Amino acid sequence: MSRLHTVTVYGKPDCCLCDQAMAVLHKVQSAEPFVLEKVDISFREDLLERYGARIPVIAVDGVEAFRYRIREARLLDLLSGNVPYTGNNTGKESGIIS
Repeated sequence: MSRLHTVTVYGKPDCCLCDQAMAVLHKVQSAEPFVLEKVDISFREDLLERYGARIPVIAVDGVEAFRYRIREARLLDLLSGNVPYTGNNTGKESGIIS
């Protein structure tokens, strides 16, 4: 069996876009299993500085893939390996594909 991807959601409580992202992730997870991690940036100075109000941020295997909203079809493509994605070492927007 192949290794499961890890999808990480960076967000905060009481974030309606974060709630919407989680709903999409749960739906996709039922079709394409993956490990889901949720990180509350509220108490992490480094993450608050990095993301601020630009949440949620969704990373796939440590690479930022989406900000604000998830495109379900694009996520399925990423998880199934149909679309390459790359990040960078700077944490800048260029790692974001959507």
